[in-house]
Amino acid sequence: MASSSSSAETKLATAKTILSTAASLAATAMVVRSIAQDLLPHEIQYYFFSGIRNFFSRFSSQLTMVIEEFDGLVNNQIYEAAEIYLGGKVSPWTRRLKVSKAEKENNFTITMESNQEIVDDFSGVKFTWVLVSRQVESQNFHNPRDLNSTLRSEVRSFELSFHKKQRDLVLNSYLPHIVKESKSMKQEKKTLKIFTLQSDHMYYNPGDTWTSTNLDHPATFDTLALDSEIKNFILQDLQRFTRRKDYYRKVGKAWKRGYLLYGPPGTGKSSLIAAMANYMNFDIYDLELTALMSNSELRRLLIAMANRSILVVEDIDCTIELQDRMAEGRLNRASDPRGSQEKQVTLSGLLNFIDGLWSSCGDERIIVFTTNHKNKLDPALVRPGRMDVHVHMSYCTPCGFRLLVSNYLGIKEHILLSEIEEQIEAVQVTPAEVAEQLIKSDEPGVALQGLIEFFKVKKKENEEAAEAKRKQELEAKEKESRVSQEAKSEMKGRKADNDEDINKKVDD
Repeated sequence: MASSSSSAETKLATAKTILSTAASLAATAMVVRSIAQDLLPHEIQYYFFSGIRNFFSRFSSQLTMVIEEFDGLVNNQIYEAAEIYLGGKVSPWTRRLKVSKAEKENNFTITMESNQEIVDDFSGVKFTWVLVSRQVESQNFHNPRDLNSTLRSEVRSFELSFHKKQRDLVLNSYLPHIVKESKSMKQEKKTLKIFTLQSDHMYYNPGDTWTSTNLDHPATFDTLALDSEIKNFILQDLQRFTRRKDYYRKVGKAWKRGYLLYGPPGTGKSSLIAAMANYMNFDIYDLELTALMSNSELRRLLIAMANRSILVVEDIDCTIELQDRMAEGRLNRASDPRGSQEKQVTLSGLLNFIDGLWSSCGDERIIVFTTNHKNKLDPALVRPGRMDVHVHMSYCTPCGFRLLVSNYLGIKEHILLSEIEEQIEAVQVTPAEVAEQLIKSDEPGVALQGLIEFFKVKKKENEEAAEAKRKQELEAKEKESRVSQEAKSEMKGRKADNDEDINKKVDD
């Protein structure tokens, strides 16, 4: 009994000694850490504590991956993906977050604060993330993502910790999952942009070739004054395109889709492009071909474009003469400020851009050409594979008129609608012209009566234009006939003179 009591006392004393030693070591470590933080420079602190962590990590089953913000001079894709991904993984125990919002953006951006920890669960495995930040005192270091960085700059990295046996899971599944999810999250939150060309920056920084502003166009497929069959066809085609990445790769085609929108002015071609961008959540790149000096500049633009975007070339029939202009290029070479390059964008250069080797320098892109005169385009430009879908934007139809009335006046039935629908098929008016009349009054009866009066004026103008055209054609035919008769008379007179000369020579 005494022996048992003595053994218990011995164990208690040993436990007290161990606890006392541990407490002393912890207190010493806290003192050392406090002194180090107060006296040692940040660089020495970083290497000192890193050394301690590395020493103890040798006896741990944990593996830590360091994901730095930059890979050399370029952004690290894994870091950017993790930053976006972890912004949506905030737990109730997270104490500090960073929130930002650009002036022209619509959404807030939430990211981790330095030295904060987030635990993520993937396939039943726990992964611990820590954002590590250290300050670097250097005049030569500059963080391009931090405009406030001057002499003191911040170097950031993520530390991902997990059990060593999960290494293959992380490399083969977890990190690819983060990259995929971050792309989806970025796409959902992004503010749509419309880009235009900055030709003076083309030969400096390729990233500055395009300049952007927010795309606030409100057009949607619900508001377009198009026949429902055409709208449904375009929607189904866009949906099919977005989910066929593997199919395009399997058949050996670049993942792109070409649309040709043709029809009279005011039929809604630009609105349809905006509706496509809003539906797909794609940015728009508005390309003005006349601003380009050569085919090589066209290729630079393709490289500088982002994926998941729409390239638009409006009025392709009159924007530029798509033909070989070697002679013109030689004439303009002397005035070319860029040296010996010939001033030309050829048809072959444009075709290579949309359907050649350079068309594969990007994924999930839509190319849209618009024209008022489809018959003026070269057949090589509009064949399938280049312009895959041809959409005729016609004059306003009864179906389109009903939608405009619903959008502008907020009504679906009115005593004047049937009368207008009968007239609209006889009078060629564009949706833009109808919309302009409907917007003149908030009172449905007044607006619709005004539209009827507009139809009468428009019908008279169309009849006068048709009569003028008929007279012009008649005059042209009469002139052609008159010229032909005069030519025949002249030829007859010359023949008679020749016969007379021949007869004189024979008599002589």
